[in-house]
Amino acid sequence: MAKRRAAILVLEDGRTFHGEAYGSVGETFGEAVFNTGMTGYQETLTDPSYHRQVVVQTAPHIGNTGVNGEDDESDRIWVAGYVVRDPARIGSNWRSTGGLEDRLGVEGVVGIAGVDTRALTRHLRERGAMRVGISSVEDDPRALLERVRQSPQMVGADLSAEVTTATPYVVEAEGVHRYTVAAVDLGIKRNVPRRLAARGVTTHVLPAGSTIDDLLATGADAVFFSPGPGDPATADGPVMLAREVLSRRIPLFGICFGSQILGRALGFGTYKLGYGHRGINQPVLDRATGKVEVTSHNHGFAVAWPGREPGESGGSAGAVVPDEVIETEFGGVQVSHVCLNDNVVEGLRAVDVPAFTVQYHPEAAAGPHDADYLFDRFAELIEGRVPDGQPGAGRNLSEGRTNA
Repeated sequence: MAKRRAAILVLEDGRTFHGEAYGSVGETFGEAVFNTGMTGYQETLTDPSYHRQVVVQTAPHIGNTGVNGEDDESDRIWVAGYVVRDPARIGSNWRSTGGLEDRLGVEGVVGIAGVDTRALTRHLRERGAMRVGISSVEDDPRALLERVRQSPQMVGADLSAEVTTATPYVVEAEGVHRYTVAAVDLGIKRNVPRRLAARGVTTHVLPAGSTIDDLLATGADAVFFSPGPGDPATADGPVMLAREVLSRRIPLFGICFGSQILGRALGFGTYKLGYGHRGINQPVLDRATGKVEVTSHNHGFAVAWPGREPGESGGSAGAVVPDEVIETEFGGVQVSHVCLNDNVVEGLRAVDVPAFTVQYHPEAAAGPHDADYLFDRFAELIEGRVPDGQPGAGRNLSEGRTNA
C-alpha cells in the first residue's frame, strides 16, 4: 500500500493533531463533533443533520464493511470532514459494493486518519464542540488555525434551506393506505418515511420553505417536522408554520430539529449544548411508561425548560426535569422524555392540542429500535385512539404509569 499523504487537524483553541490524508486530499472546515456509535458510519455520513460538521468517530476501526447502495440516508455525504483512527485496509461484507475511502474521495470529503481519536474526543468533551480545520495541503498549523478562526460558527447558522428537497415527492404507504402525512423536510432521513410507510402512511415530503397552504393541499391528516442541521433559533419560518399547524389542531410530530422547532412554536427557548449528543447508545427515559430506551441521537441544541438555566439543563448531575405542566398559548405542555446522561429535555407533549416531539431519532438508521414505537404513537394520535399516559391522554404523565 502506498504511503499516505500527511495531514493535520487544528481546533480553534490551537490543539493540533497530526495524521494522514483519508478520502479526498484538500482542506475543509466545520464544527468538530464526536459520534460514539460502534457501527453505522455510512448512515452517519449521509445524514443531512451533519451538514457543516466534522465528525470524529470514537470507534477505532472504520470502513470494515465497506459501503453499499442501500444504507444511505440521503443522496450524498453531508459531513464537512471525517476523522478516524484506524481505517480498514479492506472492506468485507456481502452487501458491500465499494470501499469507504474511495467513496469519500469521489464525493470530495476531506478526512484524516491515524489520529488519537480518544484524546481528541476527551478534549471536545472537556472544552466543548468547536470549529476545526483539516488539511492535507497545508503543513503549517498556525496558518490553518487562522483560517479555522475565520470560518463560520454553528450558533446562528440557518442551514435547513441548504439540505431540504428542491421539489416535493411522495413515499407511498405499504399495503393498505391509512393516513396521509405532510413532512416538512428540514434535513429528513430516508428511514422516516419508510417507518411511516410500514404503518400504512403515505408521506408527502415538502421543502423547508413550504406554507400552510402547501401542507393542506396534500390532504394531510397530520404534519411531521423532520430532523436537520443548524441553530433552531434561526428557523423563524418553520416556527411560524408549526404555529399555524398547532392553531388548526392538526396532529403534529417533530423529531430532533423538528422537536426544537415545535418547542419554539410553543414559546420555549433553545440553547447550544456543550458537546451535544451524537451516537446510537444514548439512554432516554420515557416518562409515560417508565421505560429506559437506548436511542440514536444527533443534536447539538436543546429545548430550554422554563425556570432552569441552560447550563443546568445541559448536564448538571443533580438537575431534575420538573413534572409540572407549563401553560402556553396552545395549552399545557409537559416534558415527556429525559436523557439520563445529563437530564436534557428529550421530548415534549402537548396536553391540549394533538402534538408531541422527541429530540432523538426513533427512525434509528443506524441505531437501536427501542424508540420505534413512537411512530405507532403518531398513528394513534392521528387515529384518535390514544392510550392512557400517551400523547393527548391527560395532564399527568405519572398517571397510569407502568414499569417494564
